[in-house]
Amino acid sequence: MSSTPPGIPTGTPTGTPTGNFTFVGVTTAKSAIMRIFPAWVEHLGVGPVGISGCDLPLHAPPERYREVVEVIRDRPAEVGGLVTTHKIDLFTACRDMFDYIDPYAETCGELSCLSKRDGLLRAHAKDPISSGRSLDEFIEPGYWASGGPEVLLFGAGGSNLAITLYLMTGRPAGDRPRRIVVVNRSPARLESMRALHQRLGTGVLVEYVHNADPAENDRLLGTMPVGSLVVNGTGMGKDSPGSPVTGGGTFPEGARVWELNYRGELEFLHQARAQAAGRDLVVEDGWRYFVHGWTCVLEEVFDVPMTTEVVGQLSEIALELRST
Repeated sequence: MSSTPPGIPTGTPTGTPTGNFTFVGVTTAKSAIMRIFPAWVEHLGVGPVGISGCDLPLHAPPERYREVVEVIRDRPAEVGGLVTTHKIDLFTACRDMFDYIDPYAETCGELSCLSKRDGLLRAHAKDPISSGRSLDEFIEPGYWASGGPEVLLFGAGGSNLAITLYLMTGRPAGDRPRRIVVVNRSPARLESMRALHQRLGTGVLVEYVHNADPAENDRLLGTMPVGSLVVNGTGMGKDSPGSPVTGGGTFPEGARVWELNYRGELEFLHQARAQAAGRDLVVEDGWRYFVHGWTCVLEEVFDVPMTTEVVGQLSEIALELRST
């Protein structure tokens, strides 16, 4: 490439590293990982490797995604990357550029990790793993066995797709939700998710709701049973303003409420926290999901096993740097 278009990693990371890790997102400079990554690399002993952000608009043209992947593939200093927000679009635009695609990426039609090994460019979908590790921290084994709590997912993008995959296959057959309701503005994403679920054939009932009206989302929220899991995977509150529900929406009694974002306006998170005491809610932001998402990728890129002990150490480092 004779020049570097806007949004393409420049390979000018922090410090004096010999390698570069690329973070593909929308507003990467605002992410805590830009402070945390250098400390993690030092702790893991896999450096010197720096990090550079690559910001692209939502649903960027396919050629933009291909330019980014070309840079990661062709520059020897590039060790790999993490993709957020653009997981489905980038995979769709660049599928023919990968030498290896892992089973989760094939199943989900999305990727969150790019790694390079033995001269091969490899695509991975780590969200089913990271979402499972995150969910297991606040939803205990046997939670779904009673058949009472259900699941309401706002958004049909890569993160919520991965959550459905984990809930439908990652837990024992007797510990899966009876019903999952997925709400999305785009019918195409819902149909894509439906096709994947039909291939899985797990027997979990999934309802696909095409809707963009927050008032209708309030109504759906009010129909969920006690203890249900409610997830905001829309990107609203971080990549775009607002929340999928209005201030008048009422969360189910005893619900487990999960905002997948950890930064931004986080209106959905604030709505849930305002009801937490009165309705006995367990409310989680996206911080642990952020930690597991990144450690799963680093595990692949640097071939470092992420044991519970290592993840705990990296989490402590990240907490110290989160707001500095």
